[in-house]
Amino acid sequence: MIRSIIAVVASYLTMFVLGFIAFSCGFLILGSEVVFKPGIFESSTTWIVIAFAICIVEAMIGGFLCALIARGGRAPVVLAIVAFALALAVSVADMNKGKTNAGLVRAPDTPKMEAIQKAYWPGWVPFAFSFTSAAGILIGARLKRRD
Repeated sequence: MIRSIIAVVASYLTMFVLGFIAFSCGFLILGSEVVFKPGIFESSTTWIVIAFAICIVEAMIGGFLCALIARGGRAPVVLAIVAFALALAVSVADMNKGKTNAGLVRAPDTPKMEAIQKAYWPGWVPFAFSFTSAAGILIGARLKRRD
């Protein structure tokens, strides 16, 4: 039981850190003109595709790690449920951020921190991340079980 709890917590934290690093590096490498639609703070289609790739890869790593630490059992399923629920909670906050920042104009010289703070996804994207994370976790766990 303790091993399963440690597996879920460690895997989720790992996913969080990997996501933070990947999104930060992606934003810094690509820049505002690729990440955002022209003149606004809404994410571009290119950035959405990259974000889904990041999401699925980090979730698969998290699922694999969870199955590795737990050594069987239902820990990856619990991780998938936790990640799904937390992603849904974040989705509601993202919807409000989108409504608040939808009318703002983004100048080409907008500082990166300001752009990150005002960035928002189209309404459906955060909800889709919930499903993508859960599916990626379960796929990663299955990859471990094949070993």
